[in-house]
Amino acid sequence: MEYFPRKISEAVADAVRYFSVIVITGPRQSGKSTLCNHLFEHYRHFNMEDIGLRQAVKTDPKGFLDSCGKEVVIDEVQHVPDLLSYVQLVVDADDSRRFVLTGSSNFALLESVTQSLAGRAALFTLLPFSIDEVSGRKLLPTDRLLVEGLYPGVVAKGIPHELFYRNYYSTYIERDVRRLSGITNLDAFQHFIRLAAARCGNEFNASSLAVEVGVSSPTIKSWLGILKASFIAFSLQPYHTNISKRLAKTPKIYFYDTGLLCWLIGINTPQQLSCHPLRGAIFENFAVVELLKMQLNADSFAQMCFYRENSGREVDVMIANGIKYDIFEIKSAKTFNPDFLKNINYLSALLEDKIARKTVVYDGDAIPPNVINIRDIATLANSKE
Repeated sequence: MEYFPRKISEAVADAVRYFSVIVITGPRQSGKSTLCNHLFEHYRHFNMEDIGLRQAVKTDPKGFLDSCGKEVVIDEVQHVPDLLSYVQLVVDADDSRRFVLTGSSNFALLESVTQSLAGRAALFTLLPFSIDEVSGRKLLPTDRLLVEGLYPGVVAKGIPHELFYRNYYSTYIERDVRRLSGITNLDAFQHFIRLAAARCGNEFNASSLAVEVGVSSPTIKSWLGILKASFIAFSLQPYHTNISKRLAKTPKIYFYDTGLLCWLIGINTPQQLSCHPLRGAIFENFAVVELLKMQLNADSFAQMCFYRENSGREVDVMIANGIKYDIFEIKSAKTFNPDFLKNINYLSALLEDKIARKTVVYDGDAIPPNVINIRDIATLANSKE
């Protein structure tokens, strides 16, 4: 399997100089173990997916930590959350010890880290590849790129995308869903996740989904929490401020990878996507996630949100840049239209000195001022206003 260097590597390698514990979260099969194998090849590695090892650690966590060496990688540590309290005791007694912990359950792991390792751990999130990490993918037609997605299994291992996502989803249902919840009606949940996928890039209306799925609104909100906890989907919050406009208050939903998103919707080929009514929303989803990866790979926690007035006027993404915002309009068209700038120009005039940079992200090759191709999003990380 070809190894693709990860952009987050520098931030992780730097943090280990200052923190006794590094915590790397992210979706299953996003490359956490591979990253650790390359960055920390001289560490001892343990995987808590191993049921025998997991039981032994639960039986004698202190004995395990005493015997595993000074530099340790522990994968899928959310399976043994009590171990983190013992890690705290170890690093408090000897700050030369180093632990790298990975996990694919966001809420469960972060709650344990907050309780046991506050101030001792540096936290990172590793998503599937960014387009900048797999430069060869930049040569693919856009529809193929969106349908195949950027999971390492597809990109680095060459697993056919339809086969990969079918098995990924089956594993997710069997492992994460059953572990994170008491869901008994899996048919209803599977109906929910496909309906949620069809709403990508739109405001998440729990009441509407509840009617379609045939469950309560609180149940829908709980199931959304499961999608978030297992790194399947996330919410983008609306921008709120004291201006004389009535603004949307409902978050939007996006999926962390468009390959899985397309598979959930039933889109398996670039030809199917090219004429699908959700093609624009899926393109927007891809761009939003690339902007998110740009933040995470730089170890940045800048606020991301969207702007929408109740009248319908909208700007797709706002990213905090100090006390100002960088704003983005996302268009799936291949031909540039000056109207693409209309909403970001409007918001720039409305918020005046609060806007640092305005950019249109689209699928074309002509690059007027303030416009970039979707494959060049990563260039924004190092560019100046």
